Amino acid sequence: MNACGLIVEYNPFHNGHYYHLEQSKKATNADCMIAVMSGDFLQRGEPAIIDKFKRAQIAVKQGVDIVVELPFIYSVQNSDLFAKGAVSTLAALGVSSLCFGSESGEINDFINAYNIFQTKQEDFKHELKRQLTLGVSFPEASRQAYQSIGLTQGNIDLSQPNNILGFSYLKSIYQNNYPIRPVTIKRTKNNYHDQDINNQIASATSIRKEIIDNNQITPIAGEALPSSMIEGLIEYKQHSGVWHYFEHYFDLIHYRVLTMSETELRQINGVDEGLEHRLKRTAQEATSFDSWMHDIKTKRYTWTRLQRMFTHILVNTTKESILSLTNEPLPYVRLLAMTKNGQAYLNKAKKHMEIPLITTLKDRYHPVASIEKQASDSYYSIINPIKRKKLRKQEIGPPYIVD
Repeated sequence: MNACGLIVEYNPFHNGHYYHLEQSKKATNADCMIAVMSGDFLQRGEPAIIDKFKRAQIAVKQGVDIVVELPFIYSVQNSDLFAKGAVSTLAALGVSSLCFGSESGEINDFINAYNIFQTKQEDFKHELKRQLTLGVSFPEASRQAYQSIGLTQGNIDLSQPNNILGFSYLKSIYQNNYPIRPVTIKRTKNNYHDQDINNQIASATSIRKEIIDNNQITPIAGEALPSSMIEGLIEYKQHSGVWHYFEHYFDLIHYRVLTMSETELRQINGVDEGLEHRLKRTAQEATSFDSWMHDIKTKRYTWTRLQRMFTHILVNTTKESILSLTNEPLPYVRLLAMTKNGQAYLNKAKKHMEIPLITTLKDRYHPVASIEKQASDSYYSIINPIKRKKLRKQEIGPPYIVD
C-alpha cells in the first residue's frame, strides 16, 4: 500500500484540515493516510483545546487512516526538533510521501531553497549566531540569517510559519536520507495566525479564540468545523467540564515558580539566558497567565518561546532530559486511532519496522514514555479528580478503531 504522511495538531480539526487531507490524497495517490499528531501540548507551547484521544478519534472519522502520537519531547519544540520527531515517526511507519501545507505551495521552491542552504550553511550559522549575540529573538535571528543567504525573497519566504515548518521537514528528510517524497499544498483563504474567522476555511487560532472567548461553539465557529468536530468538542466538555487553555493552568504554574529556587528553574527546558531571574521577579506581581506573559515578554523572548517554557515548567521537563532523549533514536511509535484500512496497512508495515509499535503506555518504562505520562497528568490536572481519573485511564487503554 502507498502511504502518505501528514504532520498535524488538529487543534481543532477544521475545514482547512479536511481540504489538506483530501488534496494530499489526490496529490500522492495514496491508499493510506497516516497522521503523526502532537499530543496534549502543542508546538507553540499551548495545551490542546481537547485531549489527543478525542482529536485522534475525530481525525479517523474525517478520513485519516492512522493517527500516531508525536512524543512530548518533540511536540513542544522549535521547528527543527519538531520536524525531527515527526519525520522520523513517519519514516518508521514506511510512508512513501509527506504532504504539508505551505504559503509557497510549490515543492521545487523548497528543494531549491534546500540546495542553497546546503551550499551556504556556514554563512547562515555565522549570521544566526551574530544576531543572537545582539539580543534578537531566535525566530527573528533565523529570519535575518535566511535573508542573508537569499531565502526570504523570491519564490520562497522563510519568514512565513508554514514555509519554515515545511523547510524543516525537507531538511529532516534529506539529511537522514529517508526514502520519502516531499509534497506541498498551498494554504487557502487564511493565514496561520489569523485572529478572525472570515469564511468556512479559517485558522485554528481564530476558531479557538472564538470558542474560548464565548465559552461556546458559536455559529461562526461552527461554520468552519465539520460536524464530527463540533460533536467531539461538546462531548469532551461534557465529560471533562473544560476546554483547555493556558489561563486554567495559571495557579499551578504560578505555584511552581514561586516555590522553585532559581537554580531549580534554570534546569528546566527553555529557561535560558537568565530567564529564571525574570520569572521569579514577575511572579510576585502576576495575577493571571495573560498578564504574566505580558510582564515577562521582551523583543528577545517571543510569545511562543515563553509558552513553551511555561509548559516545560508545568510538566517539569529539564534541559538534560530533553537534550539526551532527542539525541537518541526514536524508541517507539504509539498508535492512537485507526480505520480498518489503517489496520491492514499496519499489519504489513510492522513486520518491517525497526522499533516497536505500541498501543498503550502501560508497562512502558522508557524515559520518553515517562515524560509522556508527566505531560498527561499535567494536562488533566485542572479537571475534577473523579473525571480526571477516567480520562487518565485512556493512557493505558486500546487505540480507537473505526470502520
